[in-house]
Amino acid sequence: MLGFRCIVGDAVRGGGRLLRNLPPVQSRSVRLLPPPHLPQLTHTCLLSKGPNASVSSAKLKLRTRLAVTLLLGGGVLAVWRYVYLEKQQNLRRQRVEQLRRVALGQGSFSLLDHRGQRRTKKDFLGGWLLLYFGFTHCPDICPDELDKLSAVVSALDRDASLPPVQPVFITVDPERDDAPALARYVKDFHPRLIALTGSPEEVKHAGRDYRVYASAGPKDEDGDYIVDHSILIYLVSPDGLFLDYYNRMKSEEQITQSVRSHILHHETLEL
Repeated sequence: MLGFRCIVGDAVRGGGRLLRNLPPVQSRSVRLLPPPHLPQLTHTCLLSKGPNASVSSAKLKLRTRLAVTLLLGGGVLAVWRYVYLEKQQNLRRQRVEQLRRVALGQGSFSLLDHRGQRRTKKDFLGGWLLLYFGFTHCPDICPDELDKLSAVVSALDRDASLPPVQPVFITVDPERDDAPALARYVKDFHPRLIALTGSPEEVKHAGRDYRVYASAGPKDEDGDYIVDHSILIYLVSPDGLFLDYYNRMKSEEQITQSVRSHILHHETLEL
């Protein structure tokens, strides 16, 4: 046991001398390198611009959608308007064809106006007519209808974009309504009103062309009588074709609007 201790002690002492005899180790300062530089700024910029970029993209998409919607909507409206106008045009053509088959107002007439001049239907071709059949001794209906006709013509005259409309009055009582009587009568109505009369046969022929009903009643003690007749205002186109009619229930405004519409959408026809 004593021997083992001596050996260990000698070994320890020898190790110590060995360590002391080693050359001294020079100390070096070790510099630690920083971690690699990360693109934090760029990353931060990307993060900060991310929401704005999304908003801009959303706005762009919204504008694109709106533009596409407007284009599609405009196209649909244009197609609808074309179809609507084409349909209205076809309806007008069908109505004109029906009127032509009815043959209303397609004949001719030859009458005297309130100045004593001979007038035929050809004299009125190329212009619009509002035509009324009545008689000067009519107590109330004829004056009322001629007042309405005159008001319609005056309203249309105020629209400079429309051609003039000629008011015409044809008597159904040629026995009493000669040219001088008509000349006195027309002074109460539109200044362009032309009144026409003629022989009983000429007047009957003109009325028959428009299917006008007229029948004189019995005479009283003074020789006066009333004529029962159709109460209609006829619209005649520049082609000489009957286009529309207006009864007593139609107001001045309704007739004016109807005539204006016919004029604006009129197409010249070959009869």
